[in-house]
Amino acid sequence: MSSENAGVLSRIPGLAYIGLVLTPLFWAGNAVVARGTVENIPPLSMSFWRWVIALAILLPFGLPGIWRHRQIIRQRFGSMLALATFSVGAFNTLLYLAATTTTATNIALINATIPIFVALLAWILLGDRTRPIQVLGIVLAITGIVTVIARGDLSVLTSLQAQPGDLIMVAAVFSWGLFSVLLRRQAVPLPALTFLTTQILLGTLVVLPFYLTDLIFFSGGFELSESTAMPLLYFAIFPGILAYGFWNHGVHKIGPARAAIFMYLTPVFASILAGIFLAESLGLFHVMGGALILAGLVLATQTRKRTDYPTPEQSAKGDTHD
Repeated sequence: MSSENAGVLSRIPGLAYIGLVLTPLFWAGNAVVARGTVENIPPLSMSFWRWVIALAILLPFGLPGIWRHRQIIRQRFGSMLALATFSVGAFNTLLYLAATTTTATNIALINATIPIFVALLAWILLGDRTRPIQVLGIVLAITGIVTVIARGDLSVLTSLQAQPGDLIMVAAVFSWGLFSVLLRRQAVPLPALTFLTTQILLGTLVVLPFYLTDLIFFSGGFELSESTAMPLLYFAIFPGILAYGFWNHGVHKIGPARAAIFMYLTPVFASILAGIFLAESLGLFHVMGGALILAGLVLATQTRKRTDYPTPEQSAKGDTHD
């Protein structure tokens, strides 16, 4: 997009807020569409082809920047590869694997705890000072996660009957937390589009051997048809490129702290979409767990002076590198 067009868009009243409402809607759709199509598209195929399509769209615009900044990319290749592995490579792959055995609502609720995992890992790995109210928020949010995983019944945990998908989704959120902490420690000075394109390129290469292994020895891939092509296009364009762009614009216009509040809409949208399209019912444990997670997020994030950590769909977007 040219700077002239970007300037015109930035003057449209309310555009930032519209984009910030659409972003969690697209993220919620990511969980719902994945849950609805995972029987037709294997999770590893879903992850790999999502990024291939997104890369094909972005590469004509991002390639000049990659060439222009190739020296920085070469010098920081190890950091870039690690960041791409935990974000593009691991996070969405684990999310799509989780969709095979858990609900879209559970995925969205657990996904909403990313700021909690980031704060916890920053405290452990970076020694960030954590205030008592933030510790309380972390405890409340983790209690909410346990409530969702246990489905309101502690015997589910003691008898090890938790849904594998819930635990895989916790691993996905943990992976994003590691990415966010590494992004702060090993910030790479690249423009947003160059960083995003490089991350998707490297992340796709990370997923490739796992995809090929699954294709040859396990799933056998999927049949390309309208019912499989449309979800892949959705993954690449809406929760991928458009959500990234809307989020970046919103953060730039109203600030990261105010923009982060819109994250809380993701599980709300997911529960509505899952009820409409997947006939998923909202249980009491969803309400209880969601309330604990929301309370924990508010307490754990409201006292921070700045927001240094990207959300899962914020990633390389390179917000911290502009």
